[in-house]
Amino acid sequence: MKFMCFIHTTKKITAAFLILSLALIAASCSQPASSESLKKYEFTLAHFFPGTHPAEKEFVQGWIKEIEKATSGRVVITSYPNEVLRKGADIYDGVVEGVIDIGLSCFSYTAGRFPVLEAFELPGIIYKNAKVASMVAWEGIKLLDPDEIKDTKLMMVITTGSGDLFTKSPVEKLEDLRGMEIRVTGACAKTIEALGGISVGMTQAEAYEALQKGIVKGNLAPIEVLQGWNHADVTKYITKTPFLYNTLFFVTMNLDKWNSLPGDIQNAILEVNERFLEEVGAGLWDKQNEAALKWALEEKGMTVIELSEGETERWIKKVEPIQEEYMAKIRSLDIKEDVLKVVKELAEKYNEIY
Repeated sequence: MKFMCFIHTTKKITAAFLILSLALIAASCSQPASSESLKKYEFTLAHFFPGTHPAEKEFVQGWIKEIEKATSGRVVITSYPNEVLRKGADIYDGVVEGVIDIGLSCFSYTAGRFPVLEAFELPGIIYKNAKVASMVAWEGIKLLDPDEIKDTKLMMVITTGSGDLFTKSPVEKLEDLRGMEIRVTGACAKTIEALGGISVGMTQAEAYEALQKGIVKGNLAPIEVLQGWNHADVTKYITKTPFLYNTLFFVTMNLDKWNSLPGDIQNAILEVNERFLEEVGAGLWDKQNEAALKWALEEKGMTVIELSEGETERWIKKVEPIQEEYMAKIRSLDIKEDVLKVVKELAEKYNEIY
């Protein structure tokens, strides 16, 4: 009898233990995941392009969607185009200061602040297209690792590739450019001055009104601005100058905000950056330039001017000393790397690939 009671008691204990275990399991399953694993990170992204521009519609919005997907919705980025949060020239500082979390703008908008990166915008270096120029810049920055960009977390760099002169009156030879006010940014100021023009520094956002009012008579920029910024409405001639121009755009993030992200999210973002640069960002301007040129010629009746071979040589000789002057400046800043050599070697490499 006692033995039967013992068995009965044991069964009761076992059943109670089982019920308790199931209750604990159920309770643990009903508990929310850790706050860290569910935490969302919301960031602002500021840039100067119009909301209708491919830089916003295809590049920025495409990148944002890829980031959200790669992080399972834990990173949410809101874009503010058209200089809503900061002027184009102030965006980098805004990121450094934490006023904005992520910024997209041009390094050249703050002339002199990024001396190493100026090498990628020097005249006389040939890039077959924007994808070549973008890959050269991105790999070059990784190799050179300049201190000048270490106050933010650089996400990506893309470029326009070569640019041309858009003017109100025809420019067929150097003499036509002499004394003409041309809108420029960064190192392009020296380029225009070496050719006899008058450089006027301003952002693309300011250029339309300046052209419309006659403050400047032309613009040195990629073809896409004719359509993307409506500059075909205020200029008449396109002088092809593929040896004069290249502009670097950055996507960069505030360091504190970057460091606040868990390692898995950081890794996911970095993986997206590399893939998105290759698939979308690097060639963005190639697609825009092709479409804008067709539109400017067919819809706006603009005229293309091709410099003769002899005239091209005259222009190139005028700008060659800018490279020598640049390297002297780099040496004066005690920067040991042969920056220009790196850029030229990478340009040769990627011109063969793309």
